[in-house]
Amino acid sequence: MAHDVTVPDEEFWDARYAQSDRMWSGRPNAALVREAGDLAPGRALELGCGEGADAIWLAGQGWDVTAVDISRVALDRAAEHAAAAAVADRITWQQHDLGATFPAGTFDLVTAQFLHSHSDMPREDILRKAAGAVAPGGVLLIVGHAGIHAWEPDSDVRLPTPDEVVEALGLPDGQWDLLRCEEHPSFRTGHDGTPDPRTDNTVKLRRRTA
Repeated sequence: MAHDVTVPDEEFWDARYAQSDRMWSGRPNAALVREAGDLAPGRALELGCGEGADAIWLAGQGWDVTAVDISRVALDRAAEHAAAAAVADRITWQQHDLGATFPAGTFDLVTAQFLHSHSDMPREDILRKAAGAVAPGGVLLIVGHAGIHAWEPDSDVRLPTPDEVVEALGLPDGQWDLLRCEEHPSFRTGHDGTPDPRTDNTVKLRRRTA
């Protein structure tokens, strides 16, 4: 079902999360584990943290994490999960509508995992701000769905290719190294328990130090 654009995003996502005790699996995204597992821990910013699985995994690897979401329900739930995992002291939870406000500071890792929305969220603008928040030597990691909107199988709205994601960032020449830019299969289990193969894409860039 499409998002009723008359409902503010915060209310929409609060209502979605309030429908159940857990909306996501509780496991970190496989692409994050694969791409960040060998990075030296530092300061990380996660955009769209949901119930906190990625932030908790990063904190468990030694990162100091700022985790952001629009939903207060999700953030409160994430904080409970972090306390249960004994990493609450390494995570700062912040509520932002990223189309309007953005966390302050610079970070050694900025990650946006499946930062999609049913509404007209200004995703390209948010990702450009994400690039601006990466410290010299730091990494920007963007993972998203490819093809059509996964939540609207009959939609004709096409999601960007990884090359289009990079192009939309508008990064200055000579200041970034492109480490990964590819589509890859993603295997999930649907709500009815059947396999739900999809295609995702990963963009990973490192900001040069000089």
